Amino acid sequence: MDLGFKKPEEIVKILCERLRKERLSQEMSQGDVAARAGLSTNTVSNLEAGRGVGFENIIRVARVLGRANELDDLFSPRLTSLSDIQRYEENAHRHRAKRKPSND
Repeated sequence: MDLGFKKPEEIVKILCERLRKERLSQEMSQGDVAARAGLSTNTVSNLEAGRGVGFENIIRVARVLGRANELDDLFSPRLTSLSDIQRYEENAHRHRAKRKPSND
């Protein structure tokens, strides 16, 4: 499924539903996941409902469900050519992007 054309709230809904289905397919309760992730059951419930849960908690739950490796591709560099690799290596130490010239 291409999420590129979805609104952020639609993506959240889709991912939360996937999370719930994955938990159920592994025959785990929210309490089971919460205990193994070091979270409260409320936090897992909120995560599945898409209500204000931090990224760290998503990672904890992904680990419990055996899906943490899938996060490896998130924001990984897209290096498809030699120039991409060179640009990545040259900019690896930078902390800010270059400012774009203003049109004033």
